[in-house]
Amino acid sequence: MASITSLPVRAGAGAAARGGRAAAGGSTTQLLSADALVLGGVTRVFGALRAVDDVSFTVRAGQKYAVLGSNGAGKTTLFNAITGDHLPSAGRILFFGEDITTLPPHERIRKGLRRTYQSSLLFRDLTVRDNLFLAVRGVANGRFSWRRAGRGHPSTRATQDLLERTRLTHIADERVANLAHGQQRQLEIGMALAGAPRLILFDEPAAGLSPAERRELVALLRSLPEHMSFVLIEHDLDIALRVVERVTVMHNGRVLKTGTPDEIENDAQVHAIYMGGHA
Repeated sequence: MASITSLPVRAGAGAAARGGRAAAGGSTTQLLSADALVLGGVTRVFGALRAVDDVSFTVRAGQKYAVLGSNGAGKTTLFNAITGDHLPSAGRILFFGEDITTLPPHERIRKGLRRTYQSSLLFRDLTVRDNLFLAVRGVANGRFSWRRAGRGHPSTRATQDLLERTRLTHIADERVANLAHGQQRQLEIGMALAGAPRLILFDEPAAGLSPAERRELVALLRSLPEHMSFVLIEHDLDIALRVVERVTVMHNGRVLKTGTPDEIENDAQVHAIYMGGHA
């Protein structure tokens, strides 16, 4: 069966009509602020439940950030509000100075926002290379072109670059269904890197990984470009505190503490709630 990278896809005028918001290399939206993400009083209500309650914090451009908390703290619901999967009930979300509070998810993606999920969302019957190629084409102008993407095509080159950055070159032509769990996690991160994102939300990327796979994940996160921001949800504090510069701890939908990794690791209240210590 032919690889998907050799199949033609239909081009439409839609990409050009959008004014070149996202070129083959990624978003071209003008940088409006030195802050990648600003949350102001973000709240998400489900009936009588305030799953996220008046959450505010700022992620600077290029900053590596973690959101920690026990199950039910509101972390994933907060991610859903940031990505537009569930719009906030109240509050404001700024992305590089632009208000994206009510934008649909695909518009946020076009502006350079990416996200991974707790459960990997991959095309299991396609190869690693094809998954990355689809991710690259999905955020590129001309992604519906009838022309074949040959060896020298920008999308083909970008796919190869992602294979190398995520250390998956040796299994590029393996079906995803045959991969180990850790390799699937690496692939999902690679897909999130397609199109030169400006901010990535990682939702528990270390879940289910072996010790060796966790070391590989840490190396991958540390290898991300300095200019690229990310926000990490992670239960494994050993991983989270090693790869970020600033941490917000959530409890019952609200911000409990914000500080450096050292401050959070040595905070008595955080120990009491999440690490089995005593306040």
